[in-house]
Amino acid sequence: MLGGKNILLGITGGIAAYKTTFLVRLLIKAGAQVKIVMTQSAGSFVSPLTLSTLSKNPVLTDFINEEDGSISWNNHVELGLWADIMLIAPATANTLSKMANGVCDNLLMATYLSAKCPIYFAPAMDLDMYQHPTTKASIEKLTSFGNNLIPAESGELASGLHGEGRMAEPENIVQFLQDHLVEGLPLKGKKVLITAGPTHEAIDPVRFLGNRSSGTMGFELAKKAADLGAEVILVSGPTGLSIQHTSIKLVRVTSAQEMYNECHAHYPTTDIAICAAAVADYRPKQVAKEKIKKEDGGLTIALERNPDILLSLGESKAHQFLVGFALETQNELENAKGKLQRKNLDGIVLNSLKDDGAGFGSATNKITFIDKNLQIKTFGLKTKPEVASDIWEEIIARIHA
Repeated sequence: MLGGKNILLGITGGIAAYKTTFLVRLLIKAGAQVKIVMTQSAGSFVSPLTLSTLSKNPVLTDFINEEDGSISWNNHVELGLWADIMLIAPATANTLSKMANGVCDNLLMATYLSAKCPIYFAPAMDLDMYQHPTTKASIEKLTSFGNNLIPAESGELASGLHGEGRMAEPENIVQFLQDHLVEGLPLKGKKVLITAGPTHEAIDPVRFLGNRSSGTMGFELAKKAADLGAEVILVSGPTGLSIQHTSIKLVRVTSAQEMYNECHAHYPTTDIAICAAAVADYRPKQVAKEKIKKEDGGLTIALERNPDILLSLGESKAHQFLVGFALETQNELENAKGKLQRKNLDGIVLNSLKDDGAGFGSATNKITFIDKNLQIKTFGLKTKPEVASDIWEEIIARIHA
């Protein structure tokens, strides 16, 4: 859920600031871009150089930069607009009071007051300070503004006392953000199975039968599903693509039979399945154990049918919403409708190789979505991430109908 997110981390002057080195690493590992604003006092507890090295961005502590005789301004408005999420951790009692009452006396507070994104704050202080009525009033006021409290935890405190007031551990902060972001997403709690890419059917140890599918469309569908809250199994044939998302499990296969096996292993617990892979219809009946040598004359290779993955999923469908793809060159609409009904699908995505910018090897696609009631919706030429969004919009509208 944090993949690709811009996170602005505000660090204030409490002993828990030392934990932010671990927090930054976890956020970046989760796929986020991180920028950091610190108060002057926070620098007494954790090194700006360390945080800059970890985040790969300059750490900002004041409005003005003076370097090599030149002066520049740290624009708090731009920082606030850049962020998808602002996280203040640790948030001391002093900073909580400033946030609650609009006291703007440092770069961090100016950025907070400029931010348009969701704000999260993780208090950290001694137990008596955390329980003090003024601290409780600050927290209540901040949450009434729509800010999100990451509750303090109990444990040993810097004073030597034991109780509530410790900043939440970095891994718990990251989990809190991920859990909070997934709330209300339309695919939360759904398991999605997606196939992508070509399959390669071996002729001998060197050669294979394949096609020109890059797998991009399937990978974009997987990314979008995960961003919408789903747990995703992505079964991919041979591609040069990779994917980094904690909600996506990538299973790499080579042949149609391997893809068939993986799909059926995951299908019983799947809620939505999209077969976007370009699966080879045929495979060599016999695979040579050694490289076939070139000889005079032609070469005849006997082929046999591969298992029809989409048909088999349609035949065993119970509760699943099943979507296929149809890449056609003639009688496109009628062929797609026939495939939809013959394979017991809930929807089919039609692309035509006659459309410029559609099909294999392109960054764009042009599709028509047809559902089992033969309702048809045609879209213009779009980038494949945009097409993935359109497809998911059509699916979600039908599963929530």
